[in-house]
Amino acid sequence: MSTTTGDFGELETEFDTYVGAINYATMVTVDAENRPRTRVLIPVWEKVDGKPLGWLATYRTPVKAAHLAGNPHTNFSYWAPGNNSVAVDAVAVWDNEPSVKEHVWDLYRKTSPRGAGYPLGNFWKSPADPRLHVLRLTPWRIQVIRGADLRSRIWRADRT
Repeated sequence: MSTTTGDFGELETEFDTYVGAINYATMVTVDAENRPRTRVLIPVWEKVDGKPLGWLATYRTPVKAAHLAGNPHTNFSYWAPGNNSVAVDAVAVWDNEPSVKEHVWDLYRKTSPRGAGYPLGNFWKSPADPRLHVLRLTPWRIQVIRGADLRSRIWRADRT
């Protein structure tokens, strides 16, 4: 059975715990013919004005860019043995403002939530590296499932 809330705080601790422990998420986009494409990536998350906000440091590959240009809706799925999982439905928009790239670089360095992230310097020289691109991930639905009993809690942005 699932419960639904408009208050992200009701599942924030579980979200942070699972995402921080799992770290890797499968990102799903769709092409112009609505065929799914997945890739494993590591987004970071923060809470802004009481709502979750995600960031993805990534390369702007032609496939990813074309998919998001055609349909900015995406899903990030986290899963671990024991069946703890998180599903994030979000809208992804490229945001390469220098101040944003510096902020995201710092979130990855600190790991946000704790455990989620990695040193971006492994792939890019600095926040100013032109090969570094950032996706702003604005969730509209997040589901956390506790594997021990399959308890499901859902946050929706449109709920108050």
